[in-house]
Amino acid sequence: MDINVRSGDTLWYYSNLFNVPLKLIIDSNPQVNPSALAIGQIIKIPGYQVSSYKIQANDTFWKIATERRIAVDSLALLNPTVNPRQLQIGQSVRIPVKVTYRVVDGNQAYDYQVLTGHLNELFEIYPFIRNETIGQSVMGKNLDELQIGRGSKIVHWNGSFHGNEWITTAVIMQFLNDYLLSLTNKESIRGLDVSPFYDQVTLSIVPMVDPDGVNLVLNGPPEGEFGQEALRINQGSTDFSGWKANIRGVDLNNQYPAKWDVEAARKPKEPAFRDFPGYQPLTEPEAIAMAELAGERLFEKMLAFHTQGEVIYWGYEGLEPPRAMTIVNEFGRVSGYEPIRYVDSYAGYKDWFIKVYRQPGFTVELGEGVNPLPLSQFDEIYQETIGIFLASMYM
Repeated sequence: MDINVRSGDTLWYYSNLFNVPLKLIIDSNPQVNPSALAIGQIIKIPGYQVSSYKIQANDTFWKIATERRIAVDSLALLNPTVNPRQLQIGQSVRIPVKVTYRVVDGNQAYDYQVLTGHLNELFEIYPFIRNETIGQSVMGKNLDELQIGRGSKIVHWNGSFHGNEWITTAVIMQFLNDYLLSLTNKESIRGLDVSPFYDQVTLSIVPMVDPDGVNLVLNGPPEGEFGQEALRINQGSTDFSGWKANIRGVDLNNQYPAKWDVEAARKPKEPAFRDFPGYQPLTEPEAIAMAELAGERLFEKMLAFHTQGEVIYWGYEGLEPPRAMTIVNEFGRVSGYEPIRYVDSYAGYKDWFIKVYRQPGFTVELGEGVNPLPLSQFDEIYQETIGIFLASMYM
């Protein structure tokens, strides 16, 4: 919600007027000097939208504010040209509305278009979210990284490394929305006050690593050469439900130089619907973007969300730090998932991250069954995962 500064206004006053933490208002207006506001300057208030209201008989600003449980001066602030002593029946005024509901409904076929729509809505309501495009997919779709928070501890989440595991993006986005709601409405999640997390942690989130693959699984092959090649790789079948690769038939989670040669020796030798690690490591733009992001952000811990199995993989060749065991045990406690240290599978993002940065890295396998997991599991998966999201910030 945008407002215009009046004489004598301060960000602290807006914080009290709208009952929004001052730090969120400051971070929503990074170009603004809080100690030198200018009359007429536009300020963004996070957690609010504006609705239109038509004046009825006997209405006053006081009556409207009382009925809607808002401050009278918030009406004056949003309606600077309206004379509150001369309201006219049918006159339109602007009303501030605190957002107390989810924009994101993760329980749907969650393709790139749905993600983009939700992101745009969240950016509008919560302008303290920082967004950076870290690269593009093979087909030119933006790979968005979201950053939330001020903390020196950088915690990274990512989803949909594999096309038919798109439900991981939906789970991440729904929790992100709940976290934003809790911050702006000063509410807890599962009894935890999340406000301190904003000061202690900077979340780095790439909700959809493989947008081309997700769209292929959910919507079928695109027109043109990429769609034709995907059909060829899929042996002419239009059923892409088993597709784990990017649009070029490369498994993005087999692309990293962490015993890549071991995987290459036993996996497909050419593009396939799953498991082909590429002709060499880090050939695909999506995998390269994620590697470069890790180098730029230097995550304190990294969580890659996949499906399925209700397990959490957390080791690589003994290079994981000792505290990784403490963290994964907490993840297991709050989710019911089983921690597994080693598995005979390599070249994944988690493996490479541990090898290069010697920080805790986790592959969290959500749900159970055959990918893509059905949406009938969404609510259960979401409830299991909430504790992991929270623990990644407080551990």
